[in-house]
Amino acid sequence: MARPSSATPLLALDAVVIDTETTAIDPRKASIVEIGAVRLVAGRIARHSALRRLIRSGGSIPASATKVHGIDDAAVADAQSFAEAWPELAGFIADTVVIGHTLGFDLAVIKRECDAAGMPWAPPRTLDTRLLAQVAEPHLADYALETLAAWLGVEVADRHSALGDAMTCAHIFVALLPKLRDANIRTLAEAGQACRALTDVLDAHHRAGWIGPIDRAGGTDAERTLERIDSYPYRHRIRDVMRVPPRFVARDQSVRDALGRMMGERVSSLYVRPAAADEARVVAPDTGIAASDAGIVTERDLLRAIAQHGGDALALPVAHVVNRPLAAVSQDAFVYRAISLMNERKIRHLGVVDDTGVLVGALSARDLLRLRASEALALGAAIDQADDAHALALAWAKLPLAAAALSGESVAARDVAAVISRELGALTRQAAVIAERRMQEQGRGGPPCPYAVAVLGSAGRDESLLAMDQDNALFFAQGEADGREDQWFGALGTQMSDLLHAAGIPYCRGGVMASRPQWRGSTATWAARIDHWVSRSTPEDLLAVDIFFDLRGVHGDVALANGLRQRACEAAKREAAFAKLLAESAGSGEPGLSFLGTFRTKRGRIDLKKAGLFVTVTAARALAVHHGVPERSTPGRLAAVKDLGIGGARDLDDLAEAHGVFLDLILAQQIADIDHGTPASNAVATNRLSQRDRDRLRQALRAVEPAEQLLRDLLFRG
Repeated sequence: MARPSSATPLLALDAVVIDTETTAIDPRKASIVEIGAVRLVAGRIARHSALRRLIRSGGSIPASATKVHGIDDAAVADAQSFAEAWPELAGFIADTVVIGHTLGFDLAVIKRECDAAGMPWAPPRTLDTRLLAQVAEPHLADYALETLAAWLGVEVADRHSALGDAMTCAHIFVALLPKLRDANIRTLAEAGQACRALTDVLDAHHRAGWIGPIDRAGGTDAERTLERIDSYPYRHRIRDVMRVPPRFVARDQSVRDALGRMMGERVSSLYVRPAAADEARVVAPDTGIAASDAGIVTERDLLRAIAQHGGDALALPVAHVVNRPLAAVSQDAFVYRAISLMNERKIRHLGVVDDTGVLVGALSARDLLRLRASEALALGAAIDQADDAHALALAWAKLPLAAAALSGESVAARDVAAVISRELGALTRQAAVIAERRMQEQGRGGPPCPYAVAVLGSAGRDESLLAMDQDNALFFAQGEADGREDQWFGALGTQMSDLLHAAGIPYCRGGVMASRPQWRGSTATWAARIDHWVSRSTPEDLLAVDIFFDLRGVHGDVALANGLRQRACEAAKREAAFAKLLAESAGSGEPGLSFLGTFRTKRGRIDLKKAGLFVTVTAARALAVHHGVPERSTPGRLAAVKDLGIGGARDLDDLAEAHGVFLDLILAQQIADIDHGTPASNAVATNRLSQRDRDRLRQALRAVEPAEQLLRDLLFRG
């Protein structure tokens, strides 16, 4: 079972649910006569992994106790003593979360038994369904096991038997998860923090001699799980290490010629052109060839053919040994993604593609030899292999750990944000894959036409941190609004959004999701929307439209999505007033500094999205849209506008620097909050900042003060 972290989603938790039957209701006097335990694996009840043991208490079982659980002295006469049974029980619950109903009583009795037997006792990390139920619904009449079972529709069986009550408790825990999610409690640490807030209940438990909830075993998750991480694969993109141009060979060329090419050009693979392109040039790449059409032949393939056919293999056409389909990775992906993909598929070569899927480079294991893969590289594979919401949630929980480890290696938050954004895109893509499979299993058939899914906003800009919700859209090749195609893709979008929500990416509060009609449509529908935005809109018409210009395709025929973004950018550049309307529709930020230069805070925190990021992102986007800058990222946009030479160079540099400061401080706060069970947000506690960071923040907030005037000055220059 996986060792839990603070960020582990409750939906995907590995845990053991326990219950005890005892000789008394006072834990200071009680002895155990029965223990029952059942496993949860990735949030599911493992019915075939359960344990029940009767315990010989060493004294007579009172009749009052027997009347409750039915266990008398004769029933335990041949049972093990606690000292004999405990090693097996301890092994069953080792290194995992322990769940129970009014668990503090059970833990107190177990500790008493361990102390009496002279055996070590290590308090486990715990969750109590009685406390969780009160968090989820504070107004129930009581929180007895039977009451919760009736409320949640859980069947009670074998009441007052240890295994029966443990099984009932496990079902109650699973049934509580959607209600806890609605209360914005998704992770192990958030659940622990919410339970600790029930001080009146915990005080009563303490007075009764119970053990309070244990939130962690000690040390931060990043220290325990990812003590060291090689940051290079997370800071560099595939384009930094790929080989260009890709080398192609025609299908009808001989193995002898291909082997000669490899030796002469010192490469370990050649791409094989599709049949229709065999007449094209052999040495220089045909930049119109997509990865989906090409194959690959490697030196190992050629040597294998020679071993099988001897010298005759040299005369065989390359088509005889080609491998298809070609595994490919985006040139904008991070290096760790390539390492993960090679490890997952047990391959040594990848094609590299641009945004349109066209081959632009080659990557081999040799190119990556200098890079050390770390435990965190499993993140990408975990997302790509997920087949339901539980697995998506478990994969997504690795991200805060990776972010914390990278931050600990002094990787800039801007680079960490890019990693988070790419994995958010991958999670969205996998949710679409799972949703499409479910549509077919439900008898709705496959996609009625080609389509694409895109992420918008910060995920499209590579600027997502750990507090995000869904921003996605769907594009399909043909079909009318509410027509057959639209209804199919509407159902797909709904399932995709539900999967993401369950996995830990909440529904977008503004409704920017493919499940909503206004954020999906055919290419013709989207083209009409774009024309309306650009030529006939008022600021009210453009609410939430700004993030469309951050769009990045992540699944399907991404050329559909990327082509519409390009259309929107070109149309916006032609309409001088559009960028101004776009900025007006977004609204304005909040001042972060008072007249005297002190931080404006609420409950000791300053919202750096409202006070800082909003201004820099909005200004950079509006300037990029107006001046036809294709960049998506905020610093990339600001740098490109500066390169136009239209003025404000120093102010643009200051905005880019401030943007990085805001990301640094927000990410550090989010990592700390997640580790302590506080939902991640964009609000930073100013009292935890060092003097250096306070000075950096004050300077950054001053840098954004003239941003609106700078935007007005530069919108209509150049």
